[in-house]
Amino acid sequence: MNGSPIPSFGFEIMHRDKGSQARCGHLRTPHGSVETPNFIFCATKGAMKSVSLQQMREAGAEIILSNTYHLLLRPGGRAVERLGGLHRLMDWQGPLLTDSGGFQIFSLGHGGVAQEIKGHRPFENDYSRTLIRVEEEGAVFRSYVDGKQFRLSPELVMETQRQLGADLVLALDECTPFHVGKAETEASMERSHRWEERSLKAFLAHDDGRQALYGILQGGVYEDLRARSGAYIAGRPFFGQAIGGSLGDTAERMHEVVAMTSRYLHPERPTHLLGISGFRDIWNGVACGVDTFDCVHPTRVARHGIALVPPSLAEGRGFLNLKNSRFRCDDNPINADCPCYGCRSFTRSYLHYLFHARELLGGQLLTMHNVAFMVQLMRQIRQSIREGRFAEARKEW
Repeated sequence: MNGSPIPSFGFEIMHRDKGSQARCGHLRTPHGSVETPNFIFCATKGAMKSVSLQQMREAGAEIILSNTYHLLLRPGGRAVERLGGLHRLMDWQGPLLTDSGGFQIFSLGHGGVAQEIKGHRPFENDYSRTLIRVEEEGAVFRSYVDGKQFRLSPELVMETQRQLGADLVLALDECTPFHVGKAETEASMERSHRWEERSLKAFLAHDDGRQALYGILQGGVYEDLRARSGAYIAGRPFFGQAIGGSLGDTAERMHEVVAMTSRYLHPERPTHLLGISGFRDIWNGVACGVDTFDCVHPTRVARHGIALVPPSLAEGRGFLNLKNSRFRCDDNPINADCPCYGCRSFTRSYLHYLFHARELLGGQLLTMHNVAFMVQLMRQIRQSIREGRFAEARKEW
């Protein structure tokens, strides 16, 4: 899309792969541009765990994400606004995305449904933790900070994201887990559309050109529902689009659902895939036309001793658990081809020692390594598209 109805924002597709929907582009925001495909790192509560945003910049991260739900509860959107907005508060002058917070309401409230939505583990039937009820006006939940009740409505979500001041913001939607049937998925999708319509109305009422809104496609694993949701989102003046909801019970099913959903996306809008970070899932998503991804996984697993590596270094699994005893005397770097400080300066055995000694440095070094891994992965994907060898590069992974 050359140009945009939003002067401060734009999305331009620069290269297309001939054998798939993969593409390279520039996503322009008031705080700079992002080369796509790209990965969005999660500073969930307004901070990266273990590392500073200066270190993130030095590692090549171009865009980060913070969460409206957590920041609404503490310190609150109004407080962030008084302090100059989230960019100033965090000292991050690059592009910033905030999600609506809806996913956290349902994942925390359903006791583990965050993983079940993606088909990673069985549903745990526990609704008592934070979510009280879902009604037409919004989701009523209990704050984990002080126990107070809130109603997360589309209007509150848009107001809070406006106060936070992120560049890219998401409409409020309802998340349904994999185990529910088609009728419930359809009802949830239709409610999401009504919430997104209200989100869009609230956004446009205060639009000053400093933010751009994404709509979210729902419909679970059902193609006819995904087609309806895609038509709804494409027919509204959203700047971008995100793929949400249940993606199936296995990785293979998830790839099928993403590929199926891609047929109903607006072809010229930037597309985001919510909550996905596995390297196979990213290659598949890019092949389906996805431009950006986000997930806490790369930084979360780093704090537990997991280093992300190419499949060639980990017998196809894509990671090394440096707490395992086989690394106790391993004097190799995590990855000799990685430019991060940990790989340039330390051995696997030292990282192994740090974790067993419970030294915080271990988590910090692995966090920066995993950030560097994701940055390199996305650069390789973009380069392969530009050079016309995307399929070949994908097979190597």
